[in-house]
Amino acid sequence: MNMLRGLIKGAVVAKVIQVAQRELSKPANQRKIKDGLNKLSQSRRKH
Repeated sequence: MNMLRGLIKGAVVAKVIQVAQRELSKPANQRKIKDGLNKLSQSRRKH
């Protein structure tokens, strides 16, 4: 039973990583991430 759970967890993690890589490869998402990081760094400089 524990082995089955481990296999299922591994498969879920692999799928999450696959989806994340696919989404991060899209130019629109890359732009959103850059904009968000810029806003974050600007707000940290003000404090």
